[in-house]
Amino acid sequence: MANLPPLIQKLLKKEAYPHHPEEIKLLQTHISYVFLADDLVYKIKKPVDFGFLDFTTLEKRKFFCEREVELNRRLCPEIYLEVVPVVEQNDKAFFEGEGEPVEWAVKMKRMPEEGMMGRLIKEGRLKLKHIDLIVDKLVPFYQEAETGPEVNKYGSLETISFNVNENFTQTKDFVGKALARHRYDFIVNWSNTFMEENKKLFEERVARGFIRDGHGDLYSANICFDEPQNKVYIFDCIEFNDRFRCGDVAQDLAFLAMDLDFHQLKDFSGYFIEKYVKLSGDQGLLELLDFYKCYRAYVRGKIGCFTWASPEVDEKTKETNLAAAKRYFDLAYLYAGGSPILVVVFGLSGTGKSTLARVLSERLLANYYNSDIVRKRMLEIPPEEHVYEPFGKGIYSEEMTQKTYEAMASYAVADLGTGRDVVLDATYRSKALRATVLEQIKDLGIDWLWVQCVAPDEIIKKRFEERAKKEGEPSDGRWEIYVKQKEVFEPPSEIPEERLLVLETTRPVEELVEEVIKKLGLSERKAL
Repeated sequence: MANLPPLIQKLLKKEAYPHHPEEIKLLQTHISYVFLADDLVYKIKKPVDFGFLDFTTLEKRKFFCEREVELNRRLCPEIYLEVVPVVEQNDKAFFEGEGEPVEWAVKMKRMPEEGMMGRLIKEGRLKLKHIDLIVDKLVPFYQEAETGPEVNKYGSLETISFNVNENFTQTKDFVGKALARHRYDFIVNWSNTFMEENKKLFEERVARGFIRDGHGDLYSANICFDEPQNKVYIFDCIEFNDRFRCGDVAQDLAFLAMDLDFHQLKDFSGYFIEKYVKLSGDQGLLELLDFYKCYRAYVRGKIGCFTWASPEVDEKTKETNLAAAKRYFDLAYLYAGGSPILVVVFGLSGTGKSTLARVLSERLLANYYNSDIVRKRMLEIPPEEHVYEPFGKGIYSEEMTQKTYEAMASYAVADLGTGRDVVLDATYRSKALRATVLEQIKDLGIDWLWVQCVAPDEIIKKRFEERAKKEGEPSDGRWEIYVKQKEVFEPPSEIPEERLLVLETTRPVEELVEEVIKKLGLSERKAL
């Protein structure tokens, strides 16, 4: 509440509404304030300018409110009611009040919460019949949607290239925060190479009439089902920029297919595209599907970054959007043909592996799993709580160690499957323990590297002395444990030389990270 503009705070009061709702709920995006007021919704545009949209004047906000109603009535005329004024009187504000408007709002019927596609996905209630309703709605929509010279220009390679590269320009400030540098460079290179090598394909799409005034934001958050009526509402199309809404129908369809992939519903995604192609006869969209999926995933990542960086958004929303942005960028990387990376940092206690692993994971924006933390969480022990057991005993028994390493491998495989890089941090002192990872990844088609950390005994002894003074350190490693580990450690002879990097960790950790980056070839990595 405290960070909201005064007008928005006034509109959270029941007296601000002509129907005096029982409950008012405010939702925010990076461009809108959305008021849910019983069976009605009022949406106000934020006075923002992102370059690709400009709502900075009252006149512009009114124009785009009117445009929003006009365009969205094409797919759900019963939902979009009208554009209404917002007025202020002394210390109060009113929707649909008398007087000089200080703001404008889109007035809508509220759709059933239980029918929102996002909710169906979350609750596992989405069925193929829902996909059928969407396809049955979209096929005639695109066949009837406006086309011709004014629309076709948005399907030109010049416009498509501008849209794609605008995203890259607008996300430069988020590289290293939501997207690792090597992945950013890879996606940029792949996208531009694809466009350059497929000029004729893009020209054919224009010539064959597949460029339409479409939706522009076709994903689960903008789809709702009225199950008793067996109807689907596809709402909230893009009104603020024609070049985002108009384009190849493949671009719209790729958005929803990507969204289903994002929610790990690849079977639904495949069914959706297959059913659309069957009913529409548009086989050509398949050749562009991954390109547009990559583009759409990147757009969603960009929007997540914008919301994360928005000053008026609460911390929880910021964190949620940053996490989602990272996942969308992971998907974009996969669509571009990128391979996720697994780095296993291993070695005896005290060799500096955890320090290196943590810094490396931050550099790669990778998910990080430390055996001490995983082990303790499995046993419901706080990670920072020390459990000083003899070597191979108690929570460090062979059985518990095996379970811990198997869990780490499972976490890694799951993350790698979504496109996320992973750093594992553990001793991996035997071939059997290393096999828990090697067996799991052998058929994944990913890039992987083992980094063995070593250091002189006197350095390790000193590190243990310093570690004992630190609070919040999850490791229970001690000099006597190191000595026992050294006795039983099995050299990693089963790991190919090209997949193994041995590092003496007496140098600054930043130098060590650079060696890992170099060994992985990330500095010069480009799309093929």
